[in-house]
Amino acid sequence: MGFPVKKRRVVITGMGALTPVGNTVEEFWKNLLAGKSGAGPITYFDASDYDTKFACQLKGFNAQDYIDRKLAQRCDPFTQYALAASEMALGDSRIDLTKIDKDRVGVIIGSGIGGMGTYHKQFETLFVEKGPHRISPFFIPMMIADMASGRVSMRYGLKGPNYATTSACATSSHAIGDAFILIQRGDADVMVTGGAEASICEMGIGGFNAMRALSTRNDSPETASRPFDKDRDGFVMGEGAGILVIEELDHARSHGARIYAEVAGIGFTADAHHITEPAPGGEGAVRSMRIAIKDAGLTPGDIQYVNTHGTSTPVGDKNETAAIKTVFGEKARSIAVNSTKSMIGHLLGAAGAVESIATILSVQCNKVHPTINRFTPDPDCDLNYITDGSKDWTIEAAISNTFGFGGHNASILFRKYHE
Repeated sequence: MGFPVKKRRVVITGMGALTPVGNTVEEFWKNLLAGKSGAGPITYFDASDYDTKFACQLKGFNAQDYIDRKLAQRCDPFTQYALAASEMALGDSRIDLTKIDKDRVGVIIGSGIGGMGTYHKQFETLFVEKGPHRISPFFIPMMIADMASGRVSMRYGLKGPNYATTSACATSSHAIGDAFILIQRGDADVMVTGGAEASICEMGIGGFNAMRALSTRNDSPETASRPFDKDRDGFVMGEGAGILVIEELDHARSHGARIYAEVAGIGFTADAHHITEPAPGGEGAVRSMRIAIKDAGLTPGDIQYVNTHGTSTPVGDKNETAAIKTVFGEKARSIAVNSTKSMIGHLLGAAGAVESIATILSVQCNKVHPTINRFTPDPDCDLNYITDGSKDWTIEAAISNTFGFGGHNASILFRKYHE
């Protein structure tokens, strides 16, 4: 019979974000608190023939602010975003990479789709323009979803665990959860983790339109993402990256790190129900939240805030609301609830990491950003969604939810750091 192993404590010491409402963590947080929408007309291609003509694009991003021109040309935008956000996060962490054991620093950065834009361009090269001998030798390395993680590892010489997760919209939450486990069990001391996505392209918009998943509110892009509103009609596509540097607590203390919060628990489940729709009543989400709470050694009564998946889809928002009611019972309506997607849209595989950053900052600052665009309350969505501006809210522990096509559910529990 073995002896139980004491779990090592894991803390967040660095964060980097590229989002439709800000290209730094500070700008992102400021605009979330201000309730700013990142939606607008698509400018990357002519969207006039598409059912949806708008998205939440990055503004003013230049890859060469972070990497040289040659590398930028050999990376799909999702990898460019990951490299940029990783530079921010590592700088924020105050880790001196020349003074630590890089064999014990790993990278897990996921992407739900990978280089879809690169695939589209090379498809045109093959079938429309020049034939098979003109396909770029960098096509496959640019497209595959693990390359963001690989490029970050190579850039900084990080030789610990290195791979990518791909689980649709739950991708980067799974990446953070895996990184958390690796540190807890002693396989690494530091992990660079999160997600990146760049799917605002012809195939991305066209494909999600074919599924009828996207909002078509073309006359008012800024109000199209309406989580928990009665008239919601689908999600708004977003793009960007969110990266966390997480460390074993003593390692963080050893270099005088600023600690934002603690990663306290994770819960991963499967709906085993449908390729796109959540299980009735959010049954899988119920289990993922309960597992995360138990993993943290807490009870539902210890949670003050839930950052929801909140996509603005008719079925998803209703089922997540039901799941929160099931988990928290009578307390459900006294918990602060919001949806970051109301402002930044849905970043697909990067959503979990970017929304985790919003959750972590809420825990640290005791503030909750608003859910914008909830004009007409839905009787099936009757929680405390924080809609009238940002709110001061005392938070000791919070949950970030992400749920992906394929029935993937991930809940991460963050709590305020105490010695």
